[in-house]
Amino acid sequence: MKTQYYTASTLDGFVATADDSIDWLMTLGDPEESSYPAFIAAVGALAMGSATYEWVLASGLAWPYTQPCWVFTSRELPRVAGADVRFVRGAVGPVHAAMREAAGDKNLWVVGGGELAGQFYDAGLLDELIVQVGAVTLGRGKPMFPRDLTGRPWRVVSATVMGERFVELRYAVK
Repeated sequence: MKTQYYTASTLDGFVATADDSIDWLMTLGDPEESSYPAFIAAVGALAMGSATYEWVLASGLAWPYTQPCWVFTSRELPRVAGADVRFVRGAVGPVHAAMREAAGDKNLWVVGGGELAGQFYDAGLLDELIVQVGAVTLGRGKPMFPRDLTGRPWRVVSATVMGERFVELRYAVK
């Protein structure tokens, strides 16, 4: 079981525009033609921040996850009917333990954002970063990590070309 931050980023390190749009990502390819189908099949529980959760809701699409999802928030947010969504606040450590129990032998996905992934990293709970870097730049926006993550080095696991517009980089936290 691994705790993974699986995300997409622009060449200049942004996961979304300043107003939380990922339209740039949708123009570069079909997620079904990436590593996403195999990745999500190995996920047993998810963690996401409130901005990511609100983006999923605002997309107008049906809730895309069958796994239990912990949403870290300090605000009241609408619930998704029929979805296993659990609103939490505070440190990631106790929530990580509950996620591990719910996931069984499957992986944990820190969906986003970067600040939440940084909290898992700081707590020593992040095992792997999987980032699909798209062939586009934004110039400004929401960074993959909004602060320095120092302390433990990263180790390159793999680099895979995915079509003409993406390269997938996998890093393990040493």
